[in-house]
Amino acid sequence: MAQGSDALKVMTVVGTRPEAIKMIPVIQALESSRHFQPVTISTGQHERMVADLFASTGIKTDIDLRVTQHGPVTLNQLFSHVTGAFDRIWQPGPVAEPFRADGGRSPFGAIACMVHGDTTSAAAAAIGAFHLGIPVIHVEAGLRTSNVLSPFPEEGNRQLISRIAALHLAPTSHNKMNLIAEGIDANRIVVTGNTSIDMLSWAVGQGGSLGPDLEDLDHDHSRRIVLVTAHRRENWGAGIERISGAVAQLASAYPNTVFVVPMHPNPAVRTTIRSHLSGYANVRLIEPRSYDQFARLMARSYLAITDSGGVQEEAPALHTPVLVVRDTTERTEGVDAGTLELVGTDPKRIVNAASRLLDSPTVHAERGKYLKTPTATATRHSASFKPWRTCFATARARTNSMTSRSAPPSCAASGRPRPSSPVRSRPRLCPSSLTVRWLVFPNERL
Repeated sequence: MAQGSDALKVMTVVGTRPEAIKMIPVIQALESSRHFQPVTISTGQHERMVADLFASTGIKTDIDLRVTQHGPVTLNQLFSHVTGAFDRIWQPGPVAEPFRADGGRSPFGAIACMVHGDTTSAAAAAIGAFHLGIPVIHVEAGLRTSNVLSPFPEEGNRQLISRIAALHLAPTSHNKMNLIAEGIDANRIVVTGNTSIDMLSWAVGQGGSLGPDLEDLDHDHSRRIVLVTAHRRENWGAGIERISGAVAQLASAYPNTVFVVPMHPNPAVRTTIRSHLSGYANVRLIEPRSYDQFARLMARSYLAITDSGGVQEEAPALHTPVLVVRDTTERTEGVDAGTLELVGTDPKRIVNAASRLLDSPTVHAERGKYLKTPTATATRHSASFKPWRTCFATARARTNSMTSRSAPPSCAASGRPRPSSPVRSRPRLCPSSLTVRWLVFPNERL
């Protein structure tokens, strides 16, 4: 672990369980680095689930913004709470009492703020850091559907973060090309691989059971399992109704197959699912699993029907084909490779697609063999961390001129035109082309 005043603080912000799953390998790598000291911030969006996951991996939360301590909040309430809290925690001395957590580290003086993906917590934290002149590093950058309403609000959130990020850590080359097409300087994009696969490897290796209500399936591999998850905001209401109706049809058609449905905490989602599926003997409506239990459940499953982004990445790495019950997906590499099939929420399409996989071992084997998709590739973070010290130090120095509205030198160095309007110019938040080359080519002498 980095020690002393020479260690560079990096804020790592997590709001939801999927963010925690994908950020834990990054936090652990920062912690074990000789150069960095992570300051872990939980927004409290999924407070209990994140706390449990951190506890299982030995990570302490330094700051808890407790956004849901008084009950559910709207997206706007969450956003304003997180951005406002950044002003209160960015102060010399101890962290303000309402936000202090077990880790005890203060974020003041951090040279960067790392956010992950596309949640409202991530977007709000990125804006909060940006307003304080702290360079934003976007993990899982460059995923796109190019329709800001699908998924909602995730697509809008990740595009917003891309506009202000100093450094973009893209899982795949396709994600990198998405960013370049939007005008992001290629020197500020690093293809890293997928942090969820690092975490998946750890979880599957833990051993253990599938958890409560599934004990009979732990050692009985004669029965096929179809894993079903549905929770996305754009599917609330009619979408969840249609997905549940399709699963009901499948449960009737395949009585010897067990349909396992971990229910999302949202009461509206639970009520809809229960109304359609509670009467079927081969449908298990279960409480959310711990992450290691869920990873084992994915590995045990014959098929996954899901609107989850994480499952689209993780299940193919475990030989499990995926039907995506959404109209769009930002993980198009999986569709191209054949691991994912985009079926929307039309019950007929869902039933037909699932039936092809359940009826034909040949089709199932073909769909389950694609393991080396770009989204199912682990990260190369250990190789990339070495030059970050130089990169971040340069970024920190540049934030001292926030009042300057001229373009960063990297624009001129790359041959791109200098912005003509001082109002529209980007503040000095991004590292120079030279220091980012150290990040991309750590062994090259520059």
